[in-house]
Amino acid sequence: MTTPHEPGKLGDLIVNKDDCHEVELGTGTTIRLLRYSEETGDWVLFVHMEPGATFAPHWHLGHGQYYVTKGELIYDVGSATAGTYGYEPIGSRHNEAHCKEVTEYLFMGHGAVAFTDEEGQIRFILNHEFLRDIASGKTVGNVANEGLEEAA
Repeated sequence: MTTPHEPGKLGDLIVNKDDCHEVELGTGTTIRLLRYSEETGDWVLFVHMEPGATFAPHWHLGHGQYYVTKGELIYDVGSATAGTYGYEPIGSRHNEAHCKEVTEYLFMGHGAVAFTDEEGQIRFILNHEFLRDIASGKTVGNVANEGLEEAA
């Protein structure tokens, strides 16, 4: 019998991504919350995107890092194929992000990300608390930019 994964656990943590609950986070995008910290606001996700999946415009209120394990993440600063590491500093703004093939990556967030609508108004803040509530089923979220699906 295995112990259920506790992504907010304090101290050492070893977890297999397949032991994490998969949660839909928008059309064609699912996440597995590997870890979050109430102390630092950090969080770690394993992201799976189906062809045509998108991210709405957003900006990073904390820095983020990612490593692509499969496919290609395409966004306004370039293309990240399998084997690519990316860094997004505080204040980074992204107007478009999508994939044309199945894409998977590990994302390490160090603070919040603000998702906006077409007018630049904040739709929601993605942070460790939001992710905790998504993973526990207390809330739902949608990072997709539905208008970009046809362009992807």
